[in-house]
Amino acid sequence: MGTVTDYLATVDDARRPALARVVDRAHELVPDLQEGTSYGMPVLLYRGKGLLSAMATAKHLAIYPHSGGPVRVVAPLLDGFSLSTGTVRFTVAQPIPDDALDLLILTRRDEIDGQLARKR
Repeated sequence: MGTVTDYLATVDDARRPALARVVDRAHELVPDLQEGTSYGMPVLLYRGKGLLSAMATAKHLAIYPHSGGPVRVVAPLLDGFSLSTGTVRFTVAQPIPDDALDLLILTRRDEIDGQLARKR
């Protein structure tokens, strides 16, 4: 078990599948993810960097890609969703479309790869 897995176990049964879908898709698209904590949130880590957090709040569900870049990239695909610099908010009734979710995950992965390549 890890921090993300442990966190999902605490989310109510009605909302857990929507968050698990995000986590499962990230694992499918990006191999070798690890679980950890970043900014006080459970996070999926890619190459030691925060790929994304998926969490429930009182009023909505949210994906935090630990960067504003991926949110800007997917914003045109998310008309009607609540977005901020580093957050995509959604609900069980209005899940993030598959194409936008995939693009968000892959954009963040590529961003991390680019950051690490520049450090070499």
